Amino acid sequence: MPGPPLPLTRAVTYTRWLHLLVGAILPFVCGTVYPGLDSPSPGDWGVIAVLPVPLVLAAAMAPSVRRAEGLQARLMLFPGPHARVTSEEDPGVSAIPSASWADRARTGAWLVLRVELGLAVALVTGQLMALSLSLTGAAAGEPEFADPLLMGGSWPRWVYLLLIPVPLLVLVAGAAGAGALIARAARRLLGPSVKERLSALEERTEQLLERNRIARELHDSLGHALTLAVVQAGAARSAADPQFTDRALEAIEETGRAALEDLERVLLVLRETGRPAGARPTLGEAGRLLDSARSSGAQVHAEVSGPLEHVPGPVSREAYRMLQEALTNVLRHAGPVRIGVRIAVADDRLRLEVRNPPAAAASATSATGAGGGSGLRGIRERAALLGGEARAGRDGDQWLLHVVLPLR
Repeated sequence: MPGPPLPLTRAVTYTRWLHLLVGAILPFVCGTVYPGLDSPSPGDWGVIAVLPVPLVLAAAMAPSVRRAEGLQARLMLFPGPHARVTSEEDPGVSAIPSASWADRARTGAWLVLRVELGLAVALVTGQLMALSLSLTGAAAGEPEFADPLLMGGSWPRWVYLLLIPVPLLVLVAGAAGAGALIARAARRLLGPSVKERLSALEERTEQLLERNRIARELHDSLGHALTLAVVQAGAARSAADPQFTDRALEAIEETGRAALEDLERVLLVLRETGRPAGARPTLGEAGRLLDSARSSGAQVHAEVSGPLEHVPGPVSREAYRMLQEALTNVLRHAGPVRIGVRIAVADDRLRLEVRNPPAAAASATSATGAGGGSGLRGIRERAALLGGEARAGRDGDQWLLHVVLPLR
């Protein structure tokens, strides 16, 4: 297994180097105005280093500067399409304009660091490249290109020839170190603020919740349709009655068509086509679920009380899915048995009860383990998201699923 590439062979080393050299442009421009670049003294270089600081701090007050610096840092300081070795890791550098004074302060600190470190790297680059050229002149015996100190030495020319790459290697190593430093500083100074991190976390949470909701939708809708189709087909085969078979096939067709509509609606959401995904069913359409269960041979007794039309949309839609999952569980694990359904709206509460013989619950529990499977867990999750509760267990000689949802 090959080891990590050396700094000399990494393209990102040279893009970081270029990024630092670009940061030195402003100090050199200021230096041409004052104190001048004609044989500057160490004190002059100190002035040149200080002159751009007020300018970059003023520029950092513009919100768009942080975005521009973030985009540059992403492109030039971290492995990407320009590098031989790409990285899937998020560089941790924001590309969003400044939204607070803290963002502006961090942008100002970044600009000062980039300018000062870039100036230092530019000066070292110039000195080491000049040294390498002097060694080349000394090796060639050309006094006009060689440093007098080097020409005055007593070393043979081949020694100077061997020393030519040394300043260049030192330069590349220094540039790699400075590049690593500026990349680390970019993560600290241009990284997402606390507000941006919270926003990203909220967005990620919304995505996970949406995926979870879609998974529940598919589980409830398709699971209900397939369960009814299996139960109805088995009942039709065992009945050997043409009329019952016709009714069963008709129920399978209607259930399948409704499941296909739900599937198409979910796929529209996933594709993000911009087209309306269609309305999700509510408790007002609960009769369709009850008729489907009856067509499979189950004896369903339903009792509905209270104004269902006054139930808020989210509560009504989730209650529909809970009823659908409850009927599906009974038919899947017990087949066509007696089922009692009660839907009541009163006292700012929606109460949903589904009763069936305990044999159905025992079968369900044995198949999924104590406490119920994904169906009951999904019902509890839906109820908890709406601030309600759901519980399932024996109630006398019946198995009872009881759900209470607040209407406000």
